[in-house]
Amino acid sequence: MKIVIAGAGEVGTHLAKMLAREKLDIILMDSDEERLQFPALRAEILPMVGNPTSPQDLNEAGVKNADLFVCVTPEESTNITACILASNLGAHKTFARINNYEYLLPKNRELFESLGIGSMIYPEMLAAKEIVTAIRRPWTRQYFELSGGAIILIGVKIRENSRLVNQNLSDLPGENKLFHIVAIKRRNETIIPGGADQILPSDLVFFTTTKEHIKDIQVQAGKKDPEVKKIIIMGGSRIALRACQYLPGNIRIKVIELNKEKSHRISEVVPSNVLIINGDGRDLDLLIQEGITDSEAFIALTENESTNILACLAAKQHGVVKTIAKIENLDYIPLAEDMDIGAVINKKLIAASHIYQFLLDADVSNIKSLAFANADVAELIARPNSKITRKRVKDLHLPKDMTLGGLIRDGEPMMIDGNTQIQSFDNVVVFCLNTAMRKLEDYFN
Repeated sequence: MKIVIAGAGEVGTHLAKMLAREKLDIILMDSDEERLQFPALRAEILPMVGNPTSPQDLNEAGVKNADLFVCVTPEESTNITACILASNLGAHKTFARINNYEYLLPKNRELFESLGIGSMIYPEMLAAKEIVTAIRRPWTRQYFELSGGAIILIGVKIRENSRLVNQNLSDLPGENKLFHIVAIKRRNETIIPGGADQILPSDLVFFTTTKEHIKDIQVQAGKKDPEVKKIIIMGGSRIALRACQYLPGNIRIKVIELNKEKSHRISEVVPSNVLIINGDGRDLDLLIQEGITDSEAFIALTENESTNILACLAAKQHGVVKTIAKIENLDYIPLAEDMDIGAVINKKLIAASHIYQFLLDADVSNIKSLAFANADVAELIARPNSKITRKRVKDLHLPKDMTLGGLIRDGEPMMIDGNTQIQSFDNVVVFCLNTAMRKLEDYFN
């Protein structure tokens, strides 16, 4: 498979490195040669200096034979134009990063498809939605609704008080009926567990369950579920603005922005429950003055990830229950976990999750990359006579780096155990380490 990625910024570079692990033919294009000289450039990535809106440069990049053309430069107009050109030059599929929510509205989708733009992604909007989800379930580290909400994936940090600690998974009462433990993140290792594995204090445990049993996981994990009434956001970014628009109107929100001009500008567009403070969010006296000790959540969204991590640490020391940090450097995510930062927002992983869907031949309806675990969660349709449907799960001898978390059959969600037989057209939730993603095709096609 040949993929051309235009834009060697944070998202484009990360995508190129990630896709190179899949042994794909990657061309990474950028008009700035210095951007293409990043460390650890893999042999599978061919750097090319070129303008993505130049038909000549696109031809030289070989878009005529490209299975996928991705344009993720910071300029929305460049991305749109480049995808239109690439499609007309022969690219099979195109993918554009955008900054305008209107482009995603159903009434506009047909227009963009007719122009040759196969799909669009607005990472800031998706990041804001993840923030809203984290605020609604403050006791979780990660919370995703899969299969239209029929199956839920929950990541929880386990403490000493949890009923799950030091028990073999096979001995957990009712575990197969209420929820399924699909992974354990222990320090720097992600484990796909078996019945003999145990959960230890400080493990980050990932569960799949149905909506009616979310409370059971909360109780088993020994977690409280505080109501979030006050939030402080540090940094008036586009993610912050979108989050303010998506969060419930009964939550009092304060956004602290250092730039005075920007503070005035965003104050004109936020909802009435949002107060904009012009100041330095790193100033503890200012945070105390603005009520950090009475806030249930603190969200750090500046462009400096070190600042975001330290600010969240300070907020936790002042009693804040839920902290969320925007961290773009993947190497900093384990550090954030060690420091007990509640949730991480990473636009690279968000973009990767969506673009991955274009790379699998199986029927994939959703893929999510997990910030705290080197793993992905995918929803796949079991095709007739595919390998996954031929035997009971325990007889399939699935690779150790993947597990089946649940399925939807005729609209009904159910957990999966060793005796489950996957049927044609079942919508199956699969939890797998990064090493296993490409293996899914062998089982579901």
